[in-house]
Amino acid sequence: MKMKFSRSAVSVFVFGVYLVLIGGIFILIPNTLLSLVNLPTTQEVWIRLAGMLLVILAFYYLMAAITETKIFFTWTIYTRMGSVVVLLGFVLTDLISPIALLFWLGDLAGALWTWSALRRERLSSKT
Repeated sequence: MKMKFSRSAVSVFVFGVYLVLIGGIFILIPNTLLSLVNLPTTQEVWIRLAGMLLVILAFYYLMAAITETKIFFTWTIYTRMGSVVVLLGFVLTDLISPIALLFWLGDLAGALWTWSALRRERLSSKT
């Protein structure tokens, strides 16, 4: 039996896959990504632990998408959009390179996609 997912579920699922990829990079080859955003490379385990946390977070995104947990979809919009405040603070205080904002564009695009999909689904359910 073929399951049909809502547009909002697809957007959250894709973001979950994105988190798995970024988390996997942090676990397997963290210095590649750190160098890309002008952060100091490290041999310490903390970056790999951060990658593990991203993969764990990805699990929640993937499971919420599969189970069509719409309230979770809404929560992700707030957190993904809110992350820019922290990132901008890091950039403004020279803790991180402005190039790191490029990675935030993935968060922004995903949040806007989810928001738009949820909005369309609400509007179409009213007709």
